[in-house]
Amino acid sequence: MKTLSLSGSSRENVGKKGAAELRRQERVPAVLYGGEKQVHFSLSYNDAKKLIVTADVYVVELEIEGKKTKAIVQEVQLHPVTDLPVHMDFFEISDSKPFKIKLPVRLEGFSRGVRNGGRLRQNFRKLQVFGLEKDMPEAIVIDITPIRIGQKRRVSDIAVSGLTFLDPKNAVVVGVQTARAAVEDDEEDEELEEGAEGAEGATEGGAEGGSEEGASKESSEAKSE
Repeated sequence: MKTLSLSGSSRENVGKKGAAELRRQERVPAVLYGGEKQVHFSLSYNDAKKLIVTADVYVVELEIEGKKTKAIVQEVQLHPVTDLPVHMDFFEISDSKPFKIKLPVRLEGFSRGVRNGGRLRQNFRKLQVFGLEKDMPEAIVIDITPIRIGQKRRVSDIAVSGLTFLDPKNAVVVGVQTARAAVEDDEEDEELEEGAEGAEGATEGGAEGGSEEGASKESSEAKSE
C-alpha cells in the first residue's frame, strides 16, 4: 500500500464547541482508535483532503506531538452542503496485527464482450479485505480481457495471497451485459462468417445451374427452327 506522512496536534477540548473552533481554524477534529487509549487530535484541511479527494488508499504515518503511529482512515464525516470534512476516525495498525480495510478495484485489459458490443458494468469500486499490511496491495486488480457477454467476475473468483475477502462471495464485482445489436461472442462471429460463406456458395451454385438451363433452352429452340 501507499504511505502518506501527516502531522497532527493533540486536543484536550473534545466537545462540540472545541470542534467548532477547530473548524473555524480550518482544522479537522479526529480520533485515533486501536491503541491502548483513544487519542484526540486535529489535522489541517489540506492534509485531510489528501486522504479524501483520491481513489487511493493509504497507510498514514501520523506524527502527533512527536509520537509516530501507523494508521488507516476508518471513517470520514463530510458536511452535507460544503462536502468539507468535519470529523475523521483513524485506526492504529501494526506489522503483526491483521486489520480490515477497503481497497480500490482496478480493471485492466479490454473485455472481449465489450469488443463485441456488450456493456461493461462495475458494481464494486472497493472491496473489503482482512490481512496484514505487508500483504495489502495498492488495489485489487482484475483482468477483464477474457470476459464475454453474459459473463461475470464474482468475489469468489478473486484471490490475493494473504488476504481474506469479506464481501459476499457470490456478489458480482464486474460483468458484461448484452447491449442492443451486440454480438454474443467471438464464436457467434465465426458462425456468422461461416453462414455467409455457405450462402455465397449456394448463390454461385444457383447461378451456374441457371446458366446451364438457359443454354439448354437455347439449344432446343435452335433445333426446332
